[in-house]
Amino acid sequence: MSKTLKKLKGKVVVITGASSGIGKALTFEFAKYQTKIVIGARNVDELDVVATQISAMGVDILPVKTDVTIESDCRNLIEQAVSKFGSIDILINNAGVSMRALFRDVDLKVIRRLMDVNFWGTVNCTKFALPYLIESKGSVVGVSSIAGFHGLPGRCGYSASKFAIHGFLETLRIENLRNGLHVMIASPGFTATNVRFSALTADGTPQGISPRDEKKMMTPEEVARIIVKGIVNRRRNLIMGIEGKISVLLQRIFPTIIDRLLYSYMAKEPNSPFK
Repeated sequence: MSKTLKKLKGKVVVITGASSGIGKALTFEFAKYQTKIVIGARNVDELDVVATQISAMGVDILPVKTDVTIESDCRNLIEQAVSKFGSIDILINNAGVSMRALFRDVDLKVIRRLMDVNFWGTVNCTKFALPYLIESKGSVVGVSSIAGFHGLPGRCGYSASKFAIHGFLETLRIENLRNGLHVMIASPGFTATNVRFSALTADGTPQGISPRDEKKMMTPEEVARIIVKGIVNRRRNLIMGIEGKISVLLQRIFPTIIDRLLYSYMAKEPNSPFK
């Protein structure tokens, strides 16, 4: 029996934003290790498709329609998980939304939306799952971004929400140093998911296209494998991708240089808001 299977077999895993992208990939990755899975998302049709596919693999799975911005939905997600499986061992806060607009142009409702989904979604689900995670000495994971380590121009609300997630989870980790709770911040680089297609523009409408070459990005499956391995090894932080690791390091050593590099990098995107 592999170390990963030994560590994960029979564990109860709750994943938000599981109808597509990294959340969907995580669902399939955990299914390989005979876990019990609860998945939440707003798109109940896509959620049911994922659940059907996982069930066909002989894995116990429960889909729960969940809007992480609604506190009662998050409470229900956790209560449904405990009602069906009796406990929670791993919570992965993956639900998220992005944006692409300069702050001077953006409607403030866009930033509120990002904070509601990315930050408050993480806070809401973690709040209700925490007693069960402490009891199981389990893991709470926040799927963040390199944007949580330094601001990305044109993504002010996105970066702000990820910085907020980092502060919240780091504090949670310190508060629970003596009770065995594992807290991990997972920060992928650019990943080929639909997050860029659904990213909000200045007025709050989805941009509908990706400004980047999706073929050159990490795949959701690759990110999922790294996150699962990080949970098994109870890692503190996961910074993924060579570009991500280099940019975080440069931010600490040469902050002015990385500011200029990021500006130049983002300004070269097709239809960049800088132009």
